Amino acid sequence: MPVREDLATPESWGKPISTRAAIEAMPEGCIAVADAMGVTTAGIFGDILVMRMAKRGVTALVTDGVIRDKAGVLATGLPVYCQGTAAPASVNGLTFVGWNEPIACGGCAIFPGDVIVADDDGAVVIPQDLVDFVATEGEEHERYETWVVSEVEKGVKLPGLYPPNDEAKARYETWKKSRR
Repeated sequence: MPVREDLATPESWGKPISTRAAIEAMPEGCIAVADAMGVTTAGIFGDILVMRMAKRGVTALVTDGVIRDKAGVLATGLPVYCQGTAAPASVNGLTFVGWNEPIACGGCAIFPGDVIVADDDGAVVIPQDLVDFVATEGEEHERYETWVVSEVEKGVKLPGLYPPNDEAKARYETWKKSRR
């Protein structure tokens, strides 16, 4: 939430509803997603909190805000997806209000149990009910792009190949059958 001077204080860090309590409740293997409302003037997490996440087995941190203590955060080895860095602590721009509840992050609605997929290009959310569909479609898309790369390596021009015309679709289907 936006900062509230009566609630966002260093003393609030030790309360039952706090970032520290949320970190201790994070299950091993989870990806922590934190709504910072895009605030870039106060770091939502710093090196100590990120180190604790790493020690607890958190897989990654995704936020639409910024972090503090960049060198220390990088040293933890925890993958972090954020907008950058800022020196001021979170209480200078944000008020912590809860965890394991629906949030907005980076313009997306995130619900507990959603699947987050992250790599060097960024992070995306997959709603729980769409996981099977996305996995099936994604696998087929990756297979097609593998074929496209092999065609481009042979010197085939992109028009008609990507996106595919009927001829490219037919050649792709033949290629798929030959790989079974």
